[in-house]
Amino acid sequence: MQIERRIVVETRIFYPQQDHNAIAEAAEIIRGGGLLGIPTETVYGLGANALNEDAVRRIFEAKGRPQDNPLIIHVPNDVRWLERYCHDVPETAYALAEKFWPGPLTMILPRRESVPLRTTGGLETVGVRCPNHPVTLAIIEASGVPIAAPSGNTSGRPSPTTAAHMIEDMDGKIDGIVDGGACAVGVESTIIDLTVQPPRLLRPGGLPLEALEAVLGEVTVDKAVTGKLTEGEKPRAPGMKYRHYAPKAPVTVVTGQPFRSAEYIRAHLGEHDGVICFDEFAPLFAGHIIHCLGPAADKSEQARRVFDALRTFDDTAVPAIFAQCPDESGLGLAIGNRLKKAAGFHVVDAGRPMVIGITGGTGAGKTSALRALERLGGCILDCDAIYHEMLRTDVPLRTAIIDAFGDVFTPEGTLDRLKLGNVVFADPKALDRLNEIIYFHLPRELNRRIALTPAGVVGIDAINLFESGCGAMCDMTVGITAPAEVRIRRIMQRDNISEEYARLRVSAQKSDDFYKENCTAVLMNADASSTEFGETAYRFFQKAIHDFTSEGECRHE
Repeated sequence: MQIERRIVVETRIFYPQQDHNAIAEAAEIIRGGGLLGIPTETVYGLGANALNEDAVRRIFEAKGRPQDNPLIIHVPNDVRWLERYCHDVPETAYALAEKFWPGPLTMILPRRESVPLRTTGGLETVGVRCPNHPVTLAIIEASGVPIAAPSGNTSGRPSPTTAAHMIEDMDGKIDGIVDGGACAVGVESTIIDLTVQPPRLLRPGGLPLEALEAVLGEVTVDKAVTGKLTEGEKPRAPGMKYRHYAPKAPVTVVTGQPFRSAEYIRAHLGEHDGVICFDEFAPLFAGHIIHCLGPAADKSEQARRVFDALRTFDDTAVPAIFAQCPDESGLGLAIGNRLKKAAGFHVVDAGRPMVIGITGGTGAGKTSALRALERLGGCILDCDAIYHEMLRTDVPLRTAIIDAFGDVFTPEGTLDRLKLGNVVFADPKALDRLNEIIYFHLPRELNRRIALTPAGVVGIDAINLFESGCGAMCDMTVGITAPAEVRIRRIMQRDNISEEYARLRVSAQKSDDFYKENCTAVLMNADASSTEFGETAYRFFQKAIHDFTSEGECRHE
């Protein structure tokens, strides 16, 4: 009988913050063809000289990684390195590098012959990125070569986000590990293929899809992001084909509104099963082994914790794991992708609320329609009120306004409306810029609130429902209309204004044709009392909710 022997090497641990020689010695390992665990802002990588085929071969051996799974090469923060190792580099690559490098973005480009096919998994393309970690950037500079570096875990296991994770998987297999602290992002880089048109997202990661779309316009999403590649399909980027990130116990991922996914897990949880959940729902699972991902609305924290959560259970005897999953906006696409791959795409949809956008001109009866939806248990989100609240409390929105228009806030922190008005109302471009800022940040806050509500129906109250992009969040959009003369009479009575001023307000607003062209449905409030129209709206929404719920039940079956 032949006994398999594994060569054990002494793995050095480097601490750059304590040892001034650590960078130079770590770079020497790379130059000498060795393997080095390196920190990045995303996850820890298992690095080697990308141009040295023998060193690259050792990466695959140490990880137990399939040979056709391509590697990413890491370069300094200097776009000239793109031309050094890639050809036919499009202008979009330079635009992306200027905006997002150093950072969690990998670009797929045609390789030059100097990059071995072993590094690219046999492909004529290569993934290139510049990591946003000072220690690893210093090691790349000192070594003078690009570093090929997949995640530093044993193939199939959750990726490492601390040096301790690297040691757990790679001690005795590689030459050194550099301790650069915990990873700030926590999920791997986003991979975009620039060799096709439109560009294609091959792996969601630390840079959200929405950020890429802001630069590139249309971006397609590869089917491997949401499902498995079929047998025989060749992966064009790391993480596309093989089961990844998996703990020992089987995982079931539960999508849908957080309240619903938590209730589903509680109803199906075995006596000894483990749970990965949002912080708010941990009390539901008392008595079980739990790993909290972070608050339901904080995807940055979830990204930092997701791999640690999956690893945690390997030190337990849980027979199965249930995991709550965020929605797909922002970093949620990357977090969900990692959880679903860990589960082998065993996913259960626990449902979500029906979102109804309600819009219409002044005096049409929108308030009566909203009250009808509330009577049916709907949670109403008033976009105007939420925007004014965000002006007081939302740091990203306030920062964007200050960056665009200067400090237009008072010492007490409230918006100086006169000061901002003097800027934006005198310049149409400035007003457009303000609207762009509002329309970028408002949907983020609406999504956060939708995720946290236990209601089965959410109504979004927005005059500019479509301009703001909020219409795209809705399952149904409803325009409330009324004849102009009826609206004028109501406005005069309600606001105690003259007929002339009421006519000016109505004429300045959208026509009924706008709502007919853009809304899923239109409710005409011809000349009914608010009570009568409220009953009409109640019956309309009651049927819409029933139809939506019935469709959801059919999908589950």
